[in-house]
Amino acid sequence: MSPTDLVDACAARIEERNPSLNAFVFTDVEGARQAAREAEKALVDGSEIGPLHGVPTAIKDLFDFKPGWPATFGGVRALADFSLDAYCIFAERVEKAGAIIVGKTNSPVMGYRGTCDNPLFGATANPFDTSRNPGGSSGGSAAAVADGLVPFAEGTDGGGSIRIPAAWCGLYGYKASFGRVPSVVRPNAFGSTMPFLFEGPLTRTVEDAALVLDVLSGYHPGDMFSIDGQPHDFTRDVRRDISGMRIAYTPDFGIFPVDRRIRETVGQAVQAFRDAGAVVEQIDLTLPYGQRELSDLWCRQIMLVNVGAFENMKKNGLDLLGEHRDNFPDGYLRWADHVYGMSISELNEDYVMRSAVYDTIQAVYADFDLLVTPTLSAMPVLNSEVPGTTVGPSEVEGVEVDPYIGWCPTYLTNFTGHPAASIPAGLVDGLPVGMQIQGRRYADSDVLAASGTFESLRPWADSYHAPRDRALGPSA
Repeated sequence: MSPTDLVDACAARIEERNPSLNAFVFTDVEGARQAAREAEKALVDGSEIGPLHGVPTAIKDLFDFKPGWPATFGGVRALADFSLDAYCIFAERVEKAGAIIVGKTNSPVMGYRGTCDNPLFGATANPFDTSRNPGGSSGGSAAAVADGLVPFAEGTDGGGSIRIPAAWCGLYGYKASFGRVPSVVRPNAFGSTMPFLFEGPLTRTVEDAALVLDVLSGYHPGDMFSIDGQPHDFTRDVRRDISGMRIAYTPDFGIFPVDRRIRETVGQAVQAFRDAGAVVEQIDLTLPYGQRELSDLWCRQIMLVNVGAFENMKKNGLDLLGEHRDNFPDGYLRWADHVYGMSISELNEDYVMRSAVYDTIQAVYADFDLLVTPTLSAMPVLNSEVPGTTVGPSEVEGVEVDPYIGWCPTYLTNFTGHPAASIPAGLVDGLPVGMQIQGRRYADSDVLAASGTFESLRPWADSYHAPRDRALGPSA
């Protein structure tokens, strides 16, 4: 297919499916068609092309930018007409590699929850059941890829925002080691460490994610934490043999309540690694704090990033927490107010807690190459009828959890910076379940090798062709 064929096909797919999904909140189809014509001309002329030449994609509507495009930071009503003359790393690097960005996808306000819903654009629907949520915060991107609107899309991950919607939408979502993909943040260049923030791909296959990682990774002078090394072909790692690899498995990190259906599905899925010749051992891993203490820690940490954004906007004449305070949910405002009132000693104690989490998980790698867990504790939730109010469960298996993030053990790797992927482990009542594969710091190759092996033994491609909700009509 030519680039123009591909863009036209995606545009038709978006027109047909997006009214039911609400995955895209902005599209520039004519701009994409012009880029496709230029891409086609480059092919005819024999010009040098990149590894993503002519492939349509999408970026997320959060801290993700393309010059002149709207930037509502997850559906903040006061920012409905806001834009920045800037590129995020994902947009800059995939375009340089030849990809064609067709639009922006839905996200919750400031990315602050594990579901995808906001008062400006409303909730995004899960392609496997349009009455349910796709997960967040990269829910619009995940829904778009799962339903075939674009072949791959951008996710960002500050607490699991790539892996959460990957799990609920039956996708492969990859969060690289911290520093592998640059994070250029200004005016605070250290903002991506509170907790560790990432940009990465949401795809239907492991090899697609590896190809995008090839494009995204590499040193950037604007990020003092980015890895300065030789380019690496991650697509080769996907086909690497994992026999003899040592894999630790924990169903709950010793502290999280996990839906028994998820526990059973992931517990069966790890057998695939044994079938491939790896050594799999269930370990007694217990974190030094309770799950509610740690979810509260994440809320405080991620709010530091948000406070920085608010203060920067305030300097530029936009006081979001003042005159536009009603743009934010009560649960969000509670943590914003709390963080503004924290002392230096309290901030320091949070980093002590985070250090203890790192030490506990890092200790696993003294004996193992990988750590495998359920991606999430809960199955996809129903969307609320009131825009912007969809949250996760407040209780899992009879145990109270924070409905914003407490059912998402994914945030632990945002404390530690280890590479991690969510891979489809199976379906429960027609809804996807994700399994997380985490590796040593900078051992992205190991995570991709295990992921590629799992996909070859337990392929999930047919799940995209299963009967869908009647609101969407026949599946692709």
